Amino acid sequence: MKRALLVAALSLAASAPALADLALATSKNCMSCHAVERKILGPSFKDIAAKYKDNKAAPDMLASKIIKGGSGVWGAVPMPANNQVSEADAKKLSTWILSTK
Repeated sequence: MKRALLVAALSLAASAPALADLALATSKNCMSCHAVERKILGPSFKDIAAKYKDNKAAPDMLASKIIKGGSGVWGAVPMPANNQVSEADAKKLSTWILSTK
């Protein structure tokens, strides 16, 4: 029983950062156009992670796209600029997105 509680506690602790970043994505309206596992208007976060998995510049590049917007990479629908997202939050979001493998 103690072992099961320990495993459950460790599992919850490990998922806490992922949940916090999902909360950040929700608070910054990312989830209006994206989802973790499926395309909405923009690509899923898992598709983004897969596309950039070997790109060492991806965290900074994606953080910049979160703030400035972009177009042409995933089709005709452009991603609007999100000027209300700070550089620190954009970096947290891009790091989290790339971890959603």
